[in-house]
Amino acid sequence: MGMPLELNTMIVTKGREKRVEENVFLLEKEGYRLYPIEIPIDVRKTMDSDSSGTALIKKVEWQNNTTTLTYQLVSLNSTN
Repeated sequence: MGMPLELNTMIVTKGREKRVEENVFLLEKEGYRLYPIEIPIDVRKTMDSDSSGTALIKKVEWQNNTTTLTYQLVSLNSTN
C-alpha cells in the first residue's frame, strides 16, 4: 500500500521554520510532500496569508511520515 503524496506549490510555514543560516531555513511538515526544487516558490505563514517572500528549496527529505525542507529565502516582501 503506497503512501499518499501531496504536491505543494508553496511553502506554508505556520511559524515553525527554524533558521539554519542567515537566509537558510529548515521546516518540518507532516506526511510525505512533493515540492519543486531550485525554482522560486512562494513562502507564506498560512495558506490564506499574503506571500512573505520567495524561496528556493535546496533539499527535501522524507522520513518517519515527515517531510523536511531546507530552503533559502531569496526575497522578502515587506509586512505592511
